[in-house]
Amino acid sequence: MATERQHAALPYVVCNGEVEVLLITSRDTQRWVIPKGWPKKKMTAYELAALEAYEEAGLQGEIDEVPLGDYHYIKRLKGDEETLVRVDVYPLLVESQLLDWPEKGQRQLNWVRPEQAARMVDEKELSLLLKVFRAEKAKSRRAGLVSSVTNAVKRLLIRAV
Repeated sequence: MATERQHAALPYVVCNGEVEVLLITSRDTQRWVIPKGWPKKKMTAYELAALEAYEEAGLQGEIDEVPLGDYHYIKRLKGDEETLVRVDVYPLLVESQLLDWPEKGQRQLNWVRPEQAARMVDEKELSLLLKVFRAEKAKSRRAGLVSSVTNAVKRLLIRAV
């Protein structure tokens, strides 16, 4: 079975020092999932993840350009076909939720603590990502990436001299 790829957002907020993540229901099976979608031409993976969060839950915010991790699931296609899908997960610090969005009314939304979200999803690898998710790590990973890139550029400049 070939592996397909999707990109997902892990929407989160920090309120009074407590982290909450958003789970939504899938349209077909009503399972608890995170916003995700198939790649689109001319969009980066993280841009697509942010777009899915907007379309499926009306969310806007700051998305990490580096995935937190990934998980796999079996996607049921038309007929009896199935395919294995790898989903890259990008943390999305939510700044606002719109009053209206493309898929409003098609899904349920539920803001919960990551530990509770881990118990609600069916995919074991996604459950593990939720259990270990910390908002501070998402922010520090972004800062660490900038630092790594800066250090790499410095090394190249030193070698060039």
